[in-house]
Amino acid sequence: MALRKRDTRRVVRGKVTAAPASRRPDPGPPRDFLGYGADPPHARWPGDARIAVNFNLNVEAGGEHSILEGDAHSEDLLTDIGFPAYAGRRSPLVESVFEYGPRVGCWRLLRIFKRFGVKISVLGVARGLEMCPELTRAFIEDGHEIVSHGWRWLDYHQMKEDEEREHIKRAVAAIKKLTGAPPVGWFNGRPSVNTRRLLVEHGGFWYDRDYLGDELPFWVRVGDHDHLVIPYSLETNDNRFDRNTGFSTADEFARYMIDCFDLLYEEGAERPKIMSVALHDRLIGRPGKAAGLIKFLDYAAKRDRVWFCTGRDIAEHWRKAHPPSRRDNAGDPQ
Repeated sequence: MALRKRDTRRVVRGKVTAAPASRRPDPGPPRDFLGYGADPPHARWPGDARIAVNFNLNVEAGGEHSILEGDAHSEDLLTDIGFPAYAGRRSPLVESVFEYGPRVGCWRLLRIFKRFGVKISVLGVARGLEMCPELTRAFIEDGHEIVSHGWRWLDYHQMKEDEEREHIKRAVAAIKKLTGAPPVGWFNGRPSVNTRRLLVEHGGFWYDRDYLGDELPFWVRVGDHDHLVIPYSLETNDNRFDRNTGFSTADEFARYMIDCFDLLYEEGAERPKIMSVALHDRLIGRPGKAAGLIKFLDYAAKRDRVWFCTGRDIAEHWRKAHPPSRRDNAGDPQ
């Protein structure tokens, strides 16, 4: 009879950690299954808002896989046309899909958000922002936040630590050069177990967005520092337009966002939360999809006690209203 392998994990107050083992690589931070549990804190959003609505626009063109950037293959993720990655070959149509974002989609979205007076977080891949500095200036002139979406739009799960550390350094330097200030927020999208530790090691970051498991910000201890995590969403996200796998029409997008908004707004009478809405310039920037964004904005803007905010706004509020139990050591941006 085969023997069952012994489970060497340890469970401590809702967190699972790996038991010590010889020659085991560092598994990274422990998991937390409890979070705030049954009694989350009252967010105390500005203006006694019942909901914080945070739009995050992913700007990735120029940072995706490309032979021109020295990569081994073309991009195949979130292209909306379903083309595979081609080893050693450029994919002209895929490149054009990404180029639609900075050429057309972003400008349409800038006009839409200006119409509603809403400030957003621009999750900018630094290499891509370098490709179109005119667009980056337009984001800044309209008062939007620039969040670092990494140096390149890559999967960092298996990247070597030293290379990832260098990518963080290059991303911060590029955004500082383009905007005059380093980013205080970070969103990788496909982080490694090292990413958060490397961000704290670099310094200057108030928060990161690489977490999907909550609806409120929370503090984590990273080494000797308290670090803020603001949850993101791959669910209230226009990525479901990709090849019509989730949303096929603007009405479907608007209906889903309105349903989410309505429930959070209702719950917000007692327990206000964040509604994080994720967008991509090459997806929601298309007119047939952008119409759904307009419908949602028009609906949400007519309700009272709604706080439209950036990630930085949330971080500034949370640091003041809900400081960590230990003194925050993250410091100001460098």
